[in-house]
Amino acid sequence: MNHEFHFEPTAQHKEEIDKIAKLYKVLGEKNRLGIVYALEKGKRCVHELCCYLDASQSLISHQLKVLREAKIVSTSRRGNEIVYSLADEHITKLLKIAKEHVAE
Repeated sequence: MNHEFHFEPTAQHKEEIDKIAKLYKVLGEKNRLGIVYALEKGKRCVHELCCYLDASQSLISHQLKVLREAKIVSTSRRGNEIVYSLADEHITKLLKIAKEHVAE
């Protein structure tokens, strides 16, 4: 019996794989994932994220820049402060699925 399987990914598949790998790479860093956890509960400013993660402002600001570039977080204003939130419900869903998976 011949069980040979041949599959050649299309250019679209390759592009999707690259984008998904980048998304998981961004979310795979502990501090960035901590920020996502904090933002799951609502909008936060940099100071609040620093307190939550017990991390420096420069570290949090750098990680937020990476998350913004990956379109995982977005910004808005609250008075004089810039506040961060999750960009869309897809990030919340990804986090929920990951939590369910590790809880098994």
